[in-house]
Amino acid sequence: MADDLSLDLFDPRPDEPEPPPPPRDEPRVWSVSQVNRAVRALLEGTVEALWVGGEVGNWTRSRAGHCYFTLKDDRAQLRCVLWRTEAERLPAEPQDGMSVRVFGALTLYEARGEYQLSVQRLEAEGAEGLWRLAFEKLRKKLEGEGLLDPARRRRLPRFPKTIGVVTSTSGAALRDILSVLRRRAPWVRVVVAGARVQGEGASRDVARALHALAASGLCDVIIVGRGGGSLEDLWAFNEEPVARAIAGSPVPVVSAVGHEVDVTISDLVADVRAPTPSAAAESVAPDRAAVLAQLRGVPARLTRGLRGTMERRAARLAESLGRLTRGVERILGPLRQAVDGAAQRLERGMSRAIERRGARVAALAGRLAALSPLAILERGYSVARTPGGRVLRQVEDFAPGATFHLRVVDGTVACETVAPLDSEDT
Repeated sequence: MADDLSLDLFDPRPDEPEPPPPPRDEPRVWSVSQVNRAVRALLEGTVEALWVGGEVGNWTRSRAGHCYFTLKDDRAQLRCVLWRTEAERLPAEPQDGMSVRVFGALTLYEARGEYQLSVQRLEAEGAEGLWRLAFEKLRKKLEGEGLLDPARRRRLPRFPKTIGVVTSTSGAALRDILSVLRRRAPWVRVVVAGARVQGEGASRDVARALHALAASGLCDVIIVGRGGGSLEDLWAFNEEPVARAIAGSPVPVVSAVGHEVDVTISDLVADVRAPTPSAAAESVAPDRAAVLAQLRGVPARLTRGLRGTMERRAARLAESLGRLTRGVERILGPLRQAVDGAAQRLERGMSRAIERRGARVAALAGRLAALSPLAILERGYSVARTPGGRVLRQVEDFAPGATFHLRVVDGTVACETVAPLDSEDT
């Protein structure tokens, strides 16, 4: 039976001609391809798929997207291949030396005669190892760009008119959000952009929906998220396209992914992180009862506000007037002093000038008095004048019988010429 089995394993493929029978007493010779093919069939047919644990080494990715590596322990190593379809599902590539476990089937690479493990699933340090590695890698990258800085987070509008929602249109998260919004703020308009929230391509779908809502200009705030699930179910919200779309949104974004214990990259980049979709709806919509209560108190608040405004403005006006008065005093004080000083200097100068002028006038008056005819009259002289005022200086000016006036020191005397006297009789 064993010989028969071996012969069966080494039978040629249907498309290959059967080798001619060997001559009698000659051994049958098989080609290398036949041997490798038989060994591959033996491996694949007798060894079931299994989990293998070890350390990753020599990880490489080909241009076609296939990944090749070795699993090793302290005694041996095993070649492994992860085909592109499975490799694309990895959240991150494992690093050399990382402890992993893989699930796959043993096979033989016939061209080289090397047996290897065809990996169907790869996990590191438990089910979440690679996911956590990818999470931390992207988190550090975004943090280095400043996208996780709390200072860039925007405040949510108090009374939004339109709220955008990015989630699955068939999920419970959308129903929860709409229920809360109808109860709290039925006047709010809701615009929903449907997107796949898990599976391959979900992150690009969510990012595309976010970009569409943001570019529409309709929304005052956007909620993006989904209900709970495993880490793999929520992974779309841990990928870079969603993070970039949230960071680039012109309006505030609320991230509501999973449950309160679930933290995603979208939660870290968003302006507000809500623990659940329902909580996100509560955070963006004011409660109707609270709004009505606020409206009832508006008149009283307006009165207090106006009164306070008037009082503050009156106080600021009084303070401004006080500052203006003090400022004017600071300006006018030195000017007043300067004017007073100038006036005093002018008064002293005028007094000195008047004194000098008075002295000169007195001197001139003395000189004038010395030359004045009145002074001559005081010394006993007199002046004869005609009634017309002409001074009579010579004897011939006095005609006999003519009248004239004689000016003496204390007045005028009317006179008449009798006859002129000879000079000898004088």
